Amino acid sequence: MVTETAHLDDDAKARRGFMLALGAYLLWGTLPFYMKAVAHLPLIEVIAHRIVWSVPIAAAVLVWAGRTADFKAAIRSPRSIAMAALTATLISVNWGIYVWAIAVDRTVETALGYYINPLVVVVVGAVLLGERLDRLQIAAVVLAAVAVTVLTIEGGKLPWVSLALAFSFAAYGFFRKTLPIGPSQGFLLEVLLLSVPALCYIAYLIATGQDHFVSSTANDTALLVGCGPVTAVPLLLFAFGARLLRLSTIGIMQYIAPTMVFLIAVLVFGEPFGGTQAMAFALIWTALAMYSWSMFRGREIRPAAPATR
Repeated sequence: MVTETAHLDDDAKARRGFMLALGAYLLWGTLPFYMKAVAHLPLIEVIAHRIVWSVPIAAAVLVWAGRTADFKAAIRSPRSIAMAALTATLISVNWGIYVWAIAVDRTVETALGYYINPLVVVVVGAVLLGERLDRLQIAAVVLAAVAVTVLTIEGGKLPWVSLALAFSFAAYGFFRKTLPIGPSQGFLLEVLLLSVPALCYIAYLIATGQDHFVSSTANDTALLVGCGPVTAVPLLLFAFGARLLRLSTIGIMQYIAPTMVFLIAVLVFGEPFGGTQAMAFALIWTALAMYSWSMFRGREIRPAAPATR
């Protein structure tokens, strides 16, 4: 009876985790629409407001969840502050490239970047952590390299937007693991650190009349304030959902957002997608299928570790 009750409790947690994570991926998948809406605003101003308005949301959720103790310990640790400053810088670079790319009609490249990201993480693990790759993982990485080569030859230059997004997010994930606190606490620490220069920049814009928060329309003001929720809400949903899910479930779900972004770019935004791009994406999708199969095969299926809080 106890075993059956525990099984039902696990199923209920898994369903709740799935819905939370699905909500996060759906919000991330539709984010290009919001980024298009703010495309007429200066990039740095958008990023600054994205940071500042994330702070109260992240703080409120942390208090509600009762997870302030390790956050208080982290802000008293110089090492934690230094590492959070580094991860905050990396995620800011990632955000900036993403917002800019959508504003200049390069959304397809952002989708490719987040497709490539899991494969970049595998390479980072092998190079920096000495993790061994199996044959399928090696083949997947080779296919991804071929896809990048195809795009480079066709375009005459590296697909730097895709690579910058993939590598900056992989680096963020790598260094983020060094913070001895969970994702929601770490996110608050990062945006708090970033909010200092962001607030200074916003104050400067307002003082000189160059801002779009006070000096512009009510619509621009609302869009800038909304940058906080569209940033913080999906990340926090994922943070709480991932800790209730199996690793295999997370592995499958991580492709929802870039797939939505890709479809929006081609079908809604009408961005060009020719034969070369189709070939490159086919190679990447094949590589991801191989990577996913390798990841799931023989892996113990268990709930995600508490560190994903």
